[in-house]
Amino acid sequence: MKERHKVFVSYHHANDQESRKKFEEMCEDVIVSQSVDIDDINPGLKTETIRQKIRDEYLRDSTVTVVLIGKQTWQRKHVDWEIGSSIRQTEYNPRSGLLGIILPTYPHQNSSHYNPCTIPPRLHDNIECGYAKIYNWSTNPIQIQEWIHEAFLRKDREKSNNSYPQFGKNHSGPSWC
Repeated sequence: MKERHKVFVSYHHANDQESRKKFEEMCEDVIVSQSVDIDDINPGLKTETIRQKIRDEYLRDSTVTVVLIGKQTWQRKHVDWEIGSSIRQTEYNPRSGLLGIILPTYPHQNSSHYNPCTIPPRLHDNIECGYAKIYNWSTNPIQIQEWIHEAFLRKDREKSNNSYPQFGKNHSGPSWC
């Protein structure tokens, strides 16, 4: 059995809370979740304070970030900030592996493809450079554990891409490109 990784789960809180709950319950024997729950962080705080709390209180001990991708995940500033913080190497926070999982709620064009313009742009950039991978939803925790372990190994072999401009606010519209 592969080691249990400390996993930060990034997702659209309003739309995909149930999917996150199912993911964590399904994988409770193979991961240690480090995620932010609804109302954990006061939304009235300054933007930089929120970013710092996410980085220092939730991402610091995680080794892999899993992005659960639903129909509006790409629009969320917090998802962008979480991805950006997790792939940035700092003195106190080592960078994490990264992967995306397409949720059943994602509007598929067909059963095996996703629209690159409707996943978080920073995740897309890291898929393009080989730092991250994207998968369709699975109910097999052993398969998911393998994906997470591969992301953990990739973080030391591949270079991440954190060049996409950081979201200042949530986005809207059907896609980012």
